[in-house]
Amino acid sequence: MEILSKAPKNTDLDKYGLKDVTTFWNLSPETLQKLTVEQGMGKETANGTLAVNTGKFTGRSPKDRFLVEDDYTKDKVWWGRTNKSITPDNFNKLYNEVTNYLSGKSIYIHDGYVCADPKYRMNVRTITEYPWSNFFVHNMFLRLAENEIADFEEEWLVLCAPGYEAQDPTAFGIRQGNFSILDFTRKIALVGGSAYTGEMKKGVFSALNLILPIEKNVLPMHCSANVGEDGETAIFFGLSGTGKTTLSADPKRKLIGDDEHGWTAENTIFNFEGGCYAKAIDLTEEKEPDIFRAIRPGAILENIVFKEGTKEVDYENSSITQNTRVSYPIDHIDNITIPSYAKNPKNIFFLTCDAFGVLPPISKLTPAQAAYHFISGYTAKVAGTEAGIVEPVPSFSACFGEPFMPLHPTVYAEMLSKKMTEANVNVWLVNTGWSGGPYGVGSRIKLRYTRAMISAAMEGELNDIDYEQHPIFGLHMPKYIHGVPSEMLDPMNTWLQKGAYVSKSIQLAHSFHLNFDKFINQASNEILHGGPLIDAHQILDHI
Repeated sequence: MEILSKAPKNTDLDKYGLKDVTTFWNLSPETLQKLTVEQGMGKETANGTLAVNTGKFTGRSPKDRFLVEDDYTKDKVWWGRTNKSITPDNFNKLYNEVTNYLSGKSIYIHDGYVCADPKYRMNVRTITEYPWSNFFVHNMFLRLAENEIADFEEEWLVLCAPGYEAQDPTAFGIRQGNFSILDFTRKIALVGGSAYTGEMKKGVFSALNLILPIEKNVLPMHCSANVGEDGETAIFFGLSGTGKTTLSADPKRKLIGDDEHGWTAENTIFNFEGGCYAKAIDLTEEKEPDIFRAIRPGAILENIVFKEGTKEVDYENSSITQNTRVSYPIDHIDNITIPSYAKNPKNIFFLTCDAFGVLPPISKLTPAQAAYHFISGYTAKVAGTEAGIVEPVPSFSACFGEPFMPLHPTVYAEMLSKKMTEANVNVWLVNTGWSGGPYGVGSRIKLRYTRAMISAAMEGELNDIDYEQHPIFGLHMPKYIHGVPSEMLDPMNTWLQKGAYVSKSIQLAHSFHLNFDKFINQASNEILHGGPLIDAHQILDHI
């Protein structure tokens, strides 16, 4: 097979410490797919899509994520369980280990960039051990025009060596043989010992989550976004399973992106990426038509299983992992903005799958409540999602993306509050979970009702209607929305026993407060007042 490799003018790899390597620069997806199959690293599905297995790691390894602590980061980063430190010396030793490991091998180099708004563009060079890892970043990062390759110079380097494992982790100050490390001074994201591609994607996202707020006055967001024909942009925050991808895919609106965005001082919302990385478990064309149709040559399926004796994908099969994935370039979706940014954000939706059946299906938030719920990042895990979970469990992830946030969550929350006030943005809390009781008793809120509520909010139908305040969470619940049964808008009305509802609500409110304890010293009094009521007498007075 003839390999057409496109290298920039400056192709000196000595500066990276790589010796005697065979280099493949900026290969096409088709070539990378052929190399992957020829090397026995992947298979093609019935329709020609590449399918790979990421091996030992089928998800990120957050306990093995580190940031180099040096003069640039030491007083900026929120150090602790999420952001663990590593010394510059240990990072340098690991980097040298990885480059020595790669020396003498074939390597694959991709030049691209992140941040669709030209004002904030950041060039990224990715060097990978495997061809399909390079295919992945071709999909996920923004792609260069042909005439941009020759003079390309990177601002950040991603170095990914899944085959390398540290033999003596303690000698490098790490936990085990795999690692994902960011060095903000050298501007390197180093991934070793894991072939899970999300480590590269989220490594760059984590870097932007420090660089953009500190250096560019841009709020980075773990969210999806779309824009209507009127030019008004909507933003959707939500953890896994809340409907972020589904609800941002609207035939009446154009998709900006499905996962990572920035909000500028000029009120532009721009996509960081050039592709989508969607869950594939239980995928059907009926449930997720856009994602299902995006799975064609040019996409990569991860950790899926074929139906026995065929090349047909069994999307229901989770024998490898529940976290089956598909990566595809954003232009595999028909209804998108080109380029991937838009102005005029007017509505923000915080999506939560409340398996306790407590939160209203939609409620309007004050600025203080918006900051509080943004910092909280609540959803609930239900039985079967993880080993040992037999009933709903509250789950909190600050800013709806805590594992990727190097700064203290209040930094992002205060930026969000300021921007939403200046732009006169409405913020809504949307429960896509249960109504009429908790998981196992009530029922999941119908998607058509959630879509009707979100459409009503975006079209201004909820601007001049009556609201009532939730007695425990203080949320403002609309009394009427066209196309939605009015009795379900106040969740207490859907429970057979109001006392049981109040008891479960107080239980969930306590979970919020317990989670928020770690933020109390940094959060303003205004933000603290955005949370649920604490005093039982106050609660009873409101019921």
